[in-house]
Amino acid sequence: MRNLAVRLLLCMLAASPHAHATEVLVAASQDSPALQRFVAELAGRRPQDQVRFLTVAQLPAPTALPADSRLILLGADTLPWRLTSAGGPPTLVLQISRVQAYRRLSGHHPPRLTLLWSDPPPARQLQLIRQLLPQARRVGLVYSNASRFLVREIRQQAAAQGLALRAWYWPDPQDSRTLNRMLEESDVVLGLDDPALYNSATIKGVLLASYSRRLALIGPTAAFIRAGSLSSTFSDQQDWLDELDRLLSRPPQEWPREAYPSAFKVLGNPQVARSLGIEAGDDRDQARSLLEWEQRR
Repeated sequence: MRNLAVRLLLCMLAASPHAHATEVLVAASQDSPALQRFVAELAGRRPQDQVRFLTVAQLPAPTALPADSRLILLGADTLPWRLTSAGGPPTLVLQISRVQAYRRLSGHHPPRLTLLWSDPPPARQLQLIRQLLPQARRVGLVYSNASRFLVREIRQQAAAQGLALRAWYWPDPQDSRTLNRMLEESDVVLGLDDPALYNSATIKGVLLASYSRRLALIGPTAAFIRAGSLSSTFSDQQDWLDELDRLLSRPPQEWPREAYPSAFKVLGNPQVARSLGIEAGDDRDQARSLLEWEQRR
């Protein structure tokens, strides 16, 4: 049955009545109504292309796909299939964080692969700190083995913005001593999208320890705002569709090896801001100021 589906797919690609159109294949490990809506909206933005959705299990080997097609993979769990071959069509990978990519690729970046990071850019998060907490100078950060590779980069970005990074290795989130030492020498905490440190089991302890010292947590992602993080930048579905539309309009040789989405928003927690005595202002104003800062860089 799978071989029949593969043959039908290849026949449809070869016999499309829009032979001049670019075939854009969107793939994920599983289908869902949300994914179908995403693909339908992408197709609506690109009527000149043939946009289709398939699960990874329905795809042939990467080298069996038309070389002039474009492949969009959703999620880090699609990488093992793509990495079975160095060939295949140019590929955009979404819904993958830098920690996830590092764990799966070990720092090796295969050719014909563009990684579009799902976690907020550290430089953008640091600038958000400067806007929300202009008096803060010491930025606290904990990291694990999985996120250790990010520390040097973030330290350099913090220094460029007049901030000092206080980074502590936290091998065991059950042991709060490292966290408390970091908090003692920090004015604000920057969270990393590292599931070993920030997850549903640890976030309550991190927040309680931070707020007992009246320190705000920025990030690690917008998903933690409801739990009690102060603020974070994020890119929603419309931002990602804008990014995909922009990249698909360019030849693949012009695609970056990796990138953060250029379009983004800010999400804050007004209740946390009030409890910490922080004048956070409007999220749209914060995003506008961040965008102006990025354009000046």
